[in-house]
Amino acid sequence: MKRIFLFLLTNIAVMVVLSVTMSVLGVGRYLTANGLDLTQLLIFSALVGFTGSIISLLISKWMAKRSTGARVIDPQAPGNAREAWLVDTVHQLADRAGIGHPEVAIYQGEPNAFATGAFKNNALVAVSTGLLESMTEEEVAAVLAHEVAHVANGDMITLTLIQGVVNTFVVFLARVVGYFVDRVVLKNDREGIGMGYYITVIACEIVFGIIASIIVAWFSRQREYRADAGSARLMGARDPMIRALARLGGLQPGELPKSFEASGISGGGAVSALFATHPPIQARIQALQAAQRL
Repeated sequence: MKRIFLFLLTNIAVMVVLSVTMSVLGVGRYLTANGLDLTQLLIFSALVGFTGSIISLLISKWMAKRSTGARVIDPQAPGNAREAWLVDTVHQLADRAGIGHPEVAIYQGEPNAFATGAFKNNALVAVSTGLLESMTEEEVAAVLAHEVAHVANGDMITLTLIQGVVNTFVVFLARVVGYFVDRVVLKNDREGIGMGYYITVIACEIVFGIIASIIVAWFSRQREYRADAGSARLMGARDPMIRALARLGGLQPGELPKSFEASGISGGGAVSALFATHPPIQARIQALQAAQRL
């Protein structure tokens, strides 16, 4: 809740600064005088920007189970020794990280794993059958520690809030530019807004949306480095995570639904490195090795 409060406060502060800056430069006064209420637009943009992201976060566990077919293991009655080991390992790692015990699930698929959930003490950690069959127990434990580190770091919440912030600015700036083009560039003096506004808004949302995606992807890559380091701390050594990453580097990662791709231990391909949710495996290994020398 503290993280949510701080990010909401940050978003409000940035919007206030933007509003003040536009007023100082005269842009705000001009647009307001010509019929655009910036305060209402800011509120509207925040509602649109955050609503979808927060709803997605709140239903993320349910969506993850449905989209991957993940089966949650009953901690009181695991189906076999491997399931019992998985639950026990995740619970031990959660205790070390100081969070509540996440639900533990298995799903059919190529090597991958993910963590999701709106709250640290009520998360979901899932691992694929492909990963379990291709790694040693120590390597699987390192991957599980990586996912628990994501939960402990509050990465799902932070990523959602960052997405909400950038969505807010995409909506807001696209409409400000659209209004400016319609009124100043195209000199639309008629009552109401013209087609220039709508066309400009659509074009700006595409362009600003691409920039926003780059920002969110950059943060996602940084959190992967932090979760790798978190795995090393929880395991008490970096070698298990380094070996797990090396193993992943030689495997074809299993695809996750697009909405959960950033949550996986290994991300899918991207048109450009700028849009990748995960750093290259070799870069992650080198980061751990460099930290080991400190």
